[in-house]
Amino acid sequence: MDIIIIKYNAGNIRSVDFALRRFGIKAEITNDFEKIKKADRVIFPGVGEASTTMNYLKERKLDQLIKDLKQPVLGICLGQQLMCKHSEEGDTNCIGIFDEEIKRFIPSAEYGKEAQKVPHMGWNCLNNLKSNIFDESINKQYVYFVHSYYATIGEHTSAVSEYINPFSAALNKDNFYATQFHPEKSGAIGERILKNFLEL
Repeated sequence: MDIIIIKYNAGNIRSVDFALRRFGIKAEITNDFEKIKKADRVIFPGVGEASTTMNYLKERKLDQLIKDLKQPVLGICLGQQLMCKHSEEGDTNCIGIFDEEIKRFIPSAEYGKEAQKVPHMGWNCLNNLKSNIFDESINKQYVYFVHSYYATIGEHTSAVSEYINPFSAALNKDNFYATQFHPEKSGAIGERILKNFLEL
């Protein structure tokens, strides 16, 4: 199977490659248009800032390439956010595969409770699973998040988690899948999700 990880100006891309290698799968990290178009599976991971990253993608027409892909595509963390319609980070128009908006967490402190800080870093539970990259054994399991922005809950929400407020932990539309959490850092559960994606 030909698996491509899209190379662009985002951090943390290699962690997905290392995770795949741990269970014997070799991917290629590239921004070559023809290789991306011909791949069996495409992964669009990363961490970074939305507006500068979208400018980079637009300058190289990678935004339109991603939107036009027909094979299964998985966005991770910043990848999920950039696949949405709009991000509050830098007031950025994104790729627009999903209609959901990207909002910034507003730190909150209820009376008598410790303040919930931003960024959200840590393990949170997945609920309301609606995608074929999840199976029943993944419901109510914990996965690892690091983020200050989140996708609202909407038509394409395929998993829900909660920190300060409920948000889309995952999205799915046709051949496009995305997770706000990092499956490559989520132990056995994350490994199962990655394998489910590759076996679609």
